[in-house]
Amino acid sequence: MPAWVRRWRREHARANVVVHMSSRGPFAMRFIRAASALTVACISVLAAARDPDVRLPDIGSSAASLATPQELREYGAGMLQEMRAYELVVDDPLLGDYINALGYRLVASSDHPDPGFYFFIVRDDQINAFAAPGGFVAANAGLITAMQTEDELAAVLAHEISHVEQQHILRAFEDQKKMSIPIMLGMLGVILASAHRNDDTAAAAMMTGTSLIQQRQINFTRGDEAEADRVGIQTLARAGFDPLAMAGAFQTLQKVMRVNGVDIPEFLLDHPLDTKRIADSKARAEQLGCPTPPTPLRSEERSSHGPLDLSLPVRRSPAEETSPPDQAAAIAASNATTVHVDPVGRGNALPRVTVSTCAPRGKPVQAYFELMRERTRVLIAKSPTAMRAYYADNLRDDPAFDTVANRYGYALALVKTREAAAAAAELKKLVARDPSSSALRLALANAEDQAGNKAEALDLYARLAAEFPGNRAIALAHSDALIARADANSARAALELLRPLVERHADDPELQRSFARANELAGDKVRAAEAYAEAAWLNGHAEDALNQLKALSKQSDLSYYQRSRIDARITELTPAVLALRKRSSPGETGSLSLSCCGAAR
Repeated sequence: MPAWVRRWRREHARANVVVHMSSRGPFAMRFIRAASALTVACISVLAAARDPDVRLPDIGSSAASLATPQELREYGAGMLQEMRAYELVVDDPLLGDYINALGYRLVASSDHPDPGFYFFIVRDDQINAFAAPGGFVAANAGLITAMQTEDELAAVLAHEISHVEQQHILRAFEDQKKMSIPIMLGMLGVILASAHRNDDTAAAAMMTGTSLIQQRQINFTRGDEAEADRVGIQTLARAGFDPLAMAGAFQTLQKVMRVNGVDIPEFLLDHPLDTKRIADSKARAEQLGCPTPPTPLRSEERSSHGPLDLSLPVRRSPAEETSPPDQAAAIAASNATTVHVDPVGRGNALPRVTVSTCAPRGKPVQAYFELMRERTRVLIAKSPTAMRAYYADNLRDDPAFDTVANRYGYALALVKTREAAAAAAELKKLVARDPSSSALRLALANAEDQAGNKAEALDLYARLAAEFPGNRAIALAHSDALIARADANSARAALELLRPLVERHADDPELQRSFARANELAGDKVRAAEAYAEAAWLNGHAEDALNQLKALSKQSDLSYYQRSRIDARITELTPAVLALRKRSSPGETGSLSLSCCGAAR
């Protein structure tokens, strides 16, 4: 304890401040306990600020000075690893690529197009989304299944991106530190001044101070939410989404709230919602006008070089090159404007003319969103049997439910209930209706593989890999099918697919696990052990990862390059593991709280 705190205690002990309890009875005891607790709280806060052992950041005049971008990134990555340790993250490559592509489209159109964002899906059916320090943005699976359009989902992501870019988390922490200490000191002063009074001044001071802190937090939250709405709507419009989707997402959440009665969606608890907020979102969206997505290429401009186009861009005409950006945006906006005229008017009135400034983004985009929505619904289902019954019953009883997306969800549910042959038959019909859909063909290949039709499945995977080279979901599924054959030649073929992906997506635990198994079958035990340790680290089992690497480093047959690589990784992980040990409870010395979930394998 700092010397100045000890000196303060001695001086106040000599002061011998007496509180007369005889006339106040039990209230006096409650008052003394409350005053003592508040005094200790104030001393603790002030002592922590002066204690050299507590490394508090220098607030300064800006919230950005609280932490460096690297520190924020490390915090967010640690949070993600801990969530994976408790199996709270949906690590599906198809959904992961979808949510990140959607998120980065928004980030690229924001005021701060920082490439350091990472988007992921939380295994939770509550309707919620949140942003963490370091650019980590999470969307609950329940939020995705509740949204009706991709624009609504994009609106929520744009809102959370705005929280990160406007540094709301740091600003809230900065404001709390600035305001809480003065208010607490003021409360303490009133309590000490009223020690000899017989009224309720002290209790009133405590209630007032607590209310001031809470009201300050509420006001700060409301201001942050309003700012995130404004910035998010601008980002939506720039990215080519419907800016009215922000209000549409809020209305969707209100509908869920009304249907569920008092079961308010979690998103509304973290993000206060009222009719004024919806009205403000609509008004701002109408001011921005319609989105201006990139104009599609004309048929003669479309490339014929396959999925990987390395040709030079087509030169635009001189008029297009000299057109100012505002004029180009106006032309795009006018092209998106649609006019609808009723065939006949009512009575003697002229036919009604309706002008729509925001054109729909197209059926393929909405169709793919609906596929991903149903995939999310199936993957987070706690009971595969109940999910299969959900689709089967609705497909039988409701003709409007019979859509491609719901049929796709039904097929995925059949695979989960180990009815892969029936799933393959269902998916073949869907692929026949839309043979260009990579998601449907990938699901068919997986169903054929699960049904035991290995040759058909590998043929489907090979054709998908040729059409979509470098696609993570396809390459990972293809490699897993090859690894399942458990022979060295198939494992080497899987490694050819996985090596480029590991270089680009080194933070994918499922990819690292498949890479480890393929190396193990191919005979590279050292590389396999490294990949297993990396998967353990990414899944939140830092202690286990470090122990695996230390055991590996003791092998006598390591080459110079292998030993250097392993030692370098041990040096990287050791500080993080020591920090986690320090944060763990005293009763769990030498182990991490995450170890309750078992080691990753």
